[in-house]
Amino acid sequence: MTRVFSGIKPTGHLTLGNYLGAMRRWAEVDQYRADALFCVVDLHALTVDHDPARVRRLSRQAATLLLASGLDPERCTLFVQSHVDEHARLSYLLECVATDGEMRRMIQYKEKAAREQRRGGSLRLSLLTYPVLMAADILAYRTDEVPVGDDQTQHVELARDLAVRFNHRYGHTFTVPRATPPAVAARVMNLQDPASKMGKSEDVGPGIVYLLDEPDVVRRKVMRAVTDSGREVVYDRESRPGVANLLEILAACSGGNPEELAGVYESYGALKKDTAEAVVEVLRPVQQRHRELCADPGYVEGVLREGARRAREMARPVVDAAYRAIGLLPSNAGDGAVEEAVALNAAR
Repeated sequence: MTRVFSGIKPTGHLTLGNYLGAMRRWAEVDQYRADALFCVVDLHALTVDHDPARVRRLSRQAATLLLASGLDPERCTLFVQSHVDEHARLSYLLECVATDGEMRRMIQYKEKAAREQRRGGSLRLSLLTYPVLMAADILAYRTDEVPVGDDQTQHVELARDLAVRFNHRYGHTFTVPRATPPAVAARVMNLQDPASKMGKSEDVGPGIVYLLDEPDVVRRKVMRAVTDSGREVVYDRESRPGVANLLEILAACSGGNPEELAGVYESYGALKKDTAEAVVEVLRPVQQRHRELCADPGYVEGVLREGARRAREMARPVVDAAYRAIGLLPSNAGDGAVEEAVALNAAR
């Protein structure tokens, strides 16, 4: 069976963009068609200055929202990255295969480094090397497909390059993954700045709809969305980015087509009103399920504990094989646990 891996970083409250661009597809499609693993990649949240308590809080909230969005722990594996040591173990091996030039060419590194420098902060080394950790996240599970938005495809390409290079130098160890971007609403844009992605790392802002926003807050944000000059409702990403963003959000929420929806509306106000109500209705069951899960924190903790156990069973044999292939002496410590994990993974 095809194996799918994807993760979400707890650097901010999850947004409508996270849901429409990734989480809904994971719940409605990927967990049914594949052996799917979904991960809260908390180690990636440490690449910039952070509040430890906030990272823990957002990690728990992200896991709860993933379950609220429809992930079924009987059909997929949901876990927290730092609970599975194999991610960090493999990351160092891949750093020994990657090059400095590759890291410095990563678009997100350039953007984030520039932002940190504007703020007057110092750059952490992990900001440069975290794409290798992301590659380790993927390769540790012999992943076939990585469902990502278009802003993350470069990272999957790096994982592919590192897998091919490692296999060529040290023997076939890793599956070479491929990115599978969603067809609709791959990037939901900021309602106040339709040239920018609706990103969760921007803690506040009237252009960002968060998954836990109250209905009236959602309506207010959508009704105040930036549109464009002129009055005609036309779907044109280049000349009418604000209207195009609203049409794409409405299409993603209602199952329609942005171009066809454009012909239905004669005013921006009507478009905004319908888009706001569509977003409220899409978020309603997620918020209701989130409230139920928050009332039973032991359930979420149990899901994450079991998910980490299953993830370790899958990743440990792969990472151990990589250690042997690259030339490291095998450890005798914990052989029984390793052998058991290998046997369980082979049985799957």
